[in-house]
Amino acid sequence: MTALSLQTARTIIAAALAKGNELGLKPLSVVVLDAGAGVTAFEREDGASRMRFEIAFGKANGAIALGTGSRAIFERAQQQPFFIGAINGLADGKLVPVPGGVLIKTAQGALLGAVGVTGDTSDNDEIAAVAGIEAAGYVAQVN
Repeated sequence: MTALSLQTARTIIAAALAKGNELGLKPLSVVVLDAGAGVTAFEREDGASRMRFEIAFGKANGAIALGTGSRAIFERAQQQPFFIGAINGLADGKLVPVPGGVLIKTAQGALLGAVGVTGDTSDNDEIAAVAGIEAAGYVAQVN
């Protein structure tokens, strides 16, 4: 099984932040989790607000917990709000059901972990997460 190294996590974070700078986004925060939802690396840009780690973690953690990108969780929350609310309760409130949590997969489909990005709009956060994953040579699963 392939595991995410610290160097790979740093590559993902650097590319996600670079994409945010390229697009002129607000200050971003990026977390990379391994397949068991353990934190591999985290960075918060200057000017990012205080709770950005928790938000980024919640996006990525939810993606790993439910096996799908947080965009799909967001869509499901609109259709089944009680279900997602119950899942969030089971997750001790550590699930943020909006885009920006993206699964990291190998070309063969093996789960390596997830990236959570926060700081701008959820759609822009997701764009930065995908850019980071792809820069590291992996496949991004947004839904």
